Amino acid sequence: MRRFLSFRDFDWAMLIMVLILCTLSVLEIYSATMHTKYAGFYIKQLYWITGGLVFMFIFSKIDYHRLLDWAPWAYGVCLVALVAVKLVGHRVLGAKRWISIGPMHFQPSEWVKLILILVIARYFANLGGRSLSWKEIFKAFALVGLPMLLVLIQPDLGTTLTYTPILIVGLFLGGINLRQSLILLTCGAVIAVGAWSSGKVLKPYQKDRLTSFINPGSDPRGSGYQLLQSKIAVGSGGIWGKGMARGTQTQGDFLPIPHADFIFAAFSEEHGFVGAIFVLLLYFFILMRLIQNAQIAADLPGSLIIMGVVAVLTFQIAVNVGMVIGFMPVTGIPLPLMSYGGSSVLFTFLALGAAMNVRMRRFVN
Repeated sequence: MRRFLSFRDFDWAMLIMVLILCTLSVLEIYSATMHTKYAGFYIKQLYWITGGLVFMFIFSKIDYHRLLDWAPWAYGVCLVALVAVKLVGHRVLGAKRWISIGPMHFQPSEWVKLILILVIARYFANLGGRSLSWKEIFKAFALVGLPMLLVLIQPDLGTTLTYTPILIVGLFLGGINLRQSLILLTCGAVIAVGAWSSGKVLKPYQKDRLTSFINPGSDPRGSGYQLLQSKIAVGSGGIWGKGMARGTQTQGDFLPIPHADFIFAAFSEEHGFVGAIFVLLLYFFILMRLIQNAQIAADLPGSLIIMGVVAVLTFQIAVNVGMVIGFMPVTGIPLPLMSYGGSSVLFTFLALGAAMNVRMRRFVN
């Protein structure tokens, strides 16, 4: 007997945690930008969150098997969009990452993450979970590698790196064996060393960002400035924080872009260790709910979709939080649901919508 699709199957507990994070995001953006030229961005963030919620519910109602059928066409459109960015994109701070549509700025590289999740899920699901041949592995690398190359030349190293966990989780769940993994890791290390040494892949400022976290004090006014100010902000928050709109690093304009890449540092300064742990626990519970939903998915494609979402979100959270406390290099990767940015917010809600989609269809036949 057919069980009809219902929003009763929606993961409302996870949605509540997501909305709490969004509320904290709006409040922190308001606090961090109230005396800057970015004042009022919290209103824009509210619009993006509202739009994201609407799209999430719509996305959850479209059968994910249909989304997988559309994935190849969407992949082609994304490649065209990435080429268009290079040709007619809007340049900001020396990088072409956006396409201007009236007053709006559209960042195709953020949307590519969602399309890659669907494309990789479709690819490995069609292989049936059997052991992978080298030809099949190389095809997977090509699927992810082409958009990575197009984003890297924008240049946008941070977003490029976020595509990697999609490929890794696909290979892991798709059937790669230990021997193949070790060979790929060795080849990857050799390629990374060669790319670093050549001087043609990474620009000098990108190399500075990747090495400054080791010893930021060696260039406190240059490549190490952002990291030093971030660590000061996090440390000065203490246990309970200085209070909303009272963070000296944030309000004194010492902390760079506190509403975007370094919002976790700004939040930690104002709400302290307790507030930071609360946010991290919210992320932990959201990720655990997603993994649980992947375990009860009706089929392999559904599990692959949710685990692709988990991989991207986990990577972004780990890198962003690691960056602001000095454990990772500064890469410009936003903190999901917290950092300001329309493309990032919409991607996250659509990704969660895809996960909800799988959960709601676990009993539908």
